[in-house]
Amino acid sequence: MKQTKTLKVRVKDKHVAQLNRMARSVNYVWNYVNELSSRAIRERRLFLSAYDLHPYTKGAGKELGLHSQTLQCIAAEYATRRKQFRKTRLGWRKSHGLRRSLGWIPVNTGAARWKDGQVFHNGSYFKVWDSFGLSQYTFRSASFNEDARGRWYFNVVVDADVQPSLGQGAVGVDLGLKNVATCSDGETLENGRFYRGMEDKLAMAQRSRNRKRTRAIHAKIKNRRKDALHKFSRRLVSQYGEVIVGDVSSQKLTKTKMAKSVLDAGWGQLKTMLAYKCAHAGIVFKEVRESYTTRTCSTCGSLSGPQGVNGLRMRGWECVACGVTHDRDVNAARNILNLAAGHRRPAVGIPGF
Repeated sequence: MKQTKTLKVRVKDKHVAQLNRMARSVNYVWNYVNELSSRAIRERRLFLSAYDLHPYTKGAGKELGLHSQTLQCIAAEYATRRKQFRKTRLGWRKSHGLRRSLGWIPVNTGAARWKDGQVFHNGSYFKVWDSFGLSQYTFRSASFNEDARGRWYFNVVVDADVQPSLGQGAVGVDLGLKNVATCSDGETLENGRFYRGMEDKLAMAQRSRNRKRTRAIHAKIKNRRKDALHKFSRRLVSQYGEVIVGDVSSQKLTKTKMAKSVLDAGWGQLKTMLAYKCAHAGIVFKEVRESYTTRTCSTCGSLSGPQGVNGLRMRGWECVACGVTHDRDVNAARNILNLAAGHRRPAVGIPGF
């Protein structure tokens, strides 16, 4: 059985100038179809589809230094985003200035392939740091993308064999701030204070208006967080056959005083990683409502745990009904696991998932 998978490899810096030229051409085509579509709506009340836009860009690829299918991809992407955002005109892609758009070069299926140890596209070879063994895959749709530091990456969709997980059993995961995640078996992902730990260095770079240093620090924060979340999610997928996570909403909490800490923890990113890794490994991933899981005793089900703002300071508590001592987060993770397994629900009750 095969599933689609996106692989990301970095393009070597010697190709930056060429990719930047191609990206400027992409921006030019995007802005052209943006204005064309806008005028058609304004003057003729006609919404041009991607198919309608193709004749207007036909033959321009050679002059602009782009593959002909790249022009079709731009038109298709524009029509999709215009419909998604329900606008008659989208934002312009800017090629210069401080607010320039990050480079993007779409590649249609079959327009790029692996040849002589390099990515071959539009008559040019692009050397990459191949960490996935790209020679064993047939490329589908792809794109070249630039990051904030001016580095380019090749992202390609491929068909990959599903590697079933050999893990057994189920695990509940409670998301928090002291520990980003706590499992029902006691394993934790400690909060690495990815942003908080470098906040002083970032502030210093921003005060000195050193944009290059600022971008580098932001990239380091992002990479540290992503690395920790990838390793933790991979361990769970390899060890268990079912992963259950609480439905705590980072979007709601970003409107509170905890916003910076919540964003630094990366709950949404962790849940996304678990979801696609579980799907690729052929194991179960569920998200259940976690109301009252912190206060409910996972042993007897009584609602005797600490509550309120002051209760958040208590990391451990003893159940008044059965006398069992709990670690607050581990207890919550066990309740989350019990919910998914259809076992006893907390006294107040948690709606089904």
